[in-house]
Amino acid sequence: MRISEFPGDLVSRLKIAYTVRHVDPAAAGLTLVDGCAPRPGNILAARVDAIGHHNWLELGSGRKSVIYPGDELLLAFGERYAPDQYEAAVPADLTGVELVAAGGVAGKVIGRHADMAPPTALEAIGLLADREGVPLDLRRYSVLNPFGLGDHPPVITVVGTSMNAGKSTTAASVIRGLTRSGRRVAGIKVTGTGAGGDPWMFRDAGAAVAADFTDGGYATTAGVPVPELAELAQTLYHHAAACDVDAVVMEIADGILQTETSALLEYPVLRELVDGVVLAAADAAGARYGAQHLRGLGLPVIAASGRLTQSALAVREAAAGMDAPVYTPAELAQADVAMALLHLAEVSRDRRAGVLEVGEAA
Repeated sequence: MRISEFPGDLVSRLKIAYTVRHVDPAAAGLTLVDGCAPRPGNILAARVDAIGHHNWLELGSGRKSVIYPGDELLLAFGERYAPDQYEAAVPADLTGVELVAAGGVAGKVIGRHADMAPPTALEAIGLLADREGVPLDLRRYSVLNPFGLGDHPPVITVVGTSMNAGKSTTAASVIRGLTRSGRRVAGIKVTGTGAGGDPWMFRDAGAAVAADFTDGGYATTAGVPVPELAELAQTLYHHAAACDVDAVVMEIADGILQTETSALLEYPVLRELVDGVVLAAADAAGARYGAQHLRGLGLPVIAASGRLTQSALAVREAAAGMDAPVYTPAELAQADVAMALLHLAEVSRDRRAGVLEVGEAA
């Protein structure tokens, strides 16, 4: 292993990705190391070798920066689980590194969708390390505040039947509706691949607080142990609740069959947070199966939405086999609809706490 000082001229040239936006590579005492095995969360300085699928990098500001061969980037290592894009792992060494997500995730592609081009190839410059040459973990740069929790605001949780089922749009629509009712709302995203689009969508919808797993020091959550993810969800919740919000809308990424999502939905620590579920589905069959699956886990499904609502016929098909309403995003963004969902979530929470008897309406 070779340890070298972090060159000042490199710092000035780096394009710093969204996933590592809380990292200051110019901080005193930082070095670069090579010749060691990277781990998820390690921070990588790399040079673009050959452009593949990703020809731009999302910066911490949200700007899409076009990248060229020779550009120098600051990224974070992580796994990726995206059925319609890449499956990627953290490589055994710093050779053959690739850009596996535009938000700034480095890894090695081990499988890809048939429509996807090969990934952008990178040349590793080195891992960000301390003076002793120990690679730094991105979790060191968490900006979440897990303390100061007063009240326990209810949580409406958005999950989906698959990737691209409409989860983020559903979550933002609920946030919009609650905000229009005069409520102070937080939007949090517990799992996924680091990118700024969802937190910014939550803010645009009116969220007073918007945070995701990258704020807790995770470039991606694929492959992260479920107890650790559940703790991260709790931390995100406490961070939001400490900001004096009336409700929290929590998105869990990917589909209900994805490894981490499936395990999280069965994990007691996470389930304690879930007061009501809005299921985003791509089609009617997915909505009906997903609602049945979630209820089989004991989770309260209070509504469905998602891409299926682009078709009135699909909405009728879904509603015919569910005992929960199906709403379009525009309907979720209405104050009365969002408040009805919040009421259902509050009733569910109070029943779990023993405040209400079964069958009591309020």
